[in-house]
Amino acid sequence: MSVDYMPYVREEKLPHMWCPGCGIGVVMKSMIKAFEDLEWEPEDTAVISGIGCTSRLPGYMKVNTLHTTHGRAISFATGIKMHRSDKHVVVISGDGDASAIGGNHLIHAARRNIDLTVIVNNNHIYGMTGGQYSPTTPLGAKASTAPYGNLEPAFDLVKLLIGAGATFVARGHVGNGRQLASFIRKAFAHKGFSFVEVVSNCHTQFGRRNKMADPMNMVNWISDRAVSQKKWENMSAADQEKHFPVGVMFEDTEQAEYCERYEKLIAKLREEQPA
Repeated sequence: MSVDYMPYVREEKLPHMWCPGCGIGVVMKSMIKAFEDLEWEPEDTAVISGIGCTSRLPGYMKVNTLHTTHGRAISFATGIKMHRSDKHVVVISGDGDASAIGGNHLIHAARRNIDLTVIVNNNHIYGMTGGQYSPTTPLGAKASTAPYGNLEPAFDLVKLLIGAGATFVARGHVGNGRQLASFIRKAFAHKGFSFVEVVSNCHTQFGRRNKMADPMNMVNWISDRAVSQKKWENMSAADQEKHFPVGVMFEDTEQAEYCERYEKLIAKLREEQPA
């Protein structure tokens, strides 16, 4: 079934500012596919972002959007969801924006189990601000601030979010857009805090420093390392280091959602007020 993307796209904002071959376009297309599959109306949907290449995505979407300060998209999104819990609220962020300056907001939103979906486009680098290494830059990879190779081990965002209490966690990649759209759709449909990591390419800042300046070379590098969770679990430790698992990594439908708990408390307090 074909997807009509244009009801969700601000045509007047095109052409976009991303580099040719950037993976963010795949993420946007996958999000719109999920919106249409779930029949989310643009007026009932809000997409929030912070700062960075990925965070420019809402500007091209014909939904309610908010472009906020660096690392603070989740706190703004929390306020929107608390005020209008009936609306669909999505955060789109880069790996630096979400897991560095925004890391505290990320783990505490997961802990609360508030009904947001956070999508992190993980291209292993700070793209817009000059190619500095981020919390997800692979050990040994080069960046503008690590010209001899990154000395810090990378965050595993999936493990981090499961540990923080997220009730839906998935990982996909830009080399398989159909699969990615299915993970995002499941995240959107989940009641509670959902998180999707998208392993993506920034051939301009990461790739050219790590012998993958051509976008297809970097997408192929990502695709060649992606395996199913089951296959990854059966690999040796040495092979696991060379690959990453994709799929729905964790799902819990039993935990109470934060807005529902809050609304029950308000109702209880109102009942207890003297006439």
